[in-house]
Amino acid sequence: MALEWVVLGYAAAAEAIMLLLITLPILGALRKGLIAVVRSALRPMLSIVPFCLFLLMDIYWKYETRPTCDQEHACTPTEHLRHQKSIMKSQRNALLIASALVLYWLLFAVTNLVVKVEQLNQRIEKLKRED
Repeated sequence: MALEWVVLGYAAAAEAIMLLLITLPILGALRKGLIAVVRSALRPMLSIVPFCLFLLMDIYWKYETRPTCDQEHACTPTEHLRHQKSIMKSQRNALLIASALVLYWLLFAVTNLVVKVEQLNQRIEKLKRED
């Protein structure tokens, strides 16, 4: 299961880098190429959504099937520590899932906005040339 989390982490990092590159005002000349690359990558990256849902179901399943320490079953300190570490990992992984989904949504929204702004700029230039 660790490989799945590594893949999701790399995907979230790639989304963050693409989002950063698109929004940087310094790269004005490269913006059209970056937008084309990001737009072509958005559709394959949509597979992150079902992948995140699968991993969220995995977290839920682990939460529901974890051993409990009832009054009749006393936990040893080792079991208690293992339980606490499992909860921490689940919280970290849920945060990674949320960040990957939010970054994908932001990347999609920002890319669409940048494309619309470029189209409006082209219309303005066309109207200026006609006058």
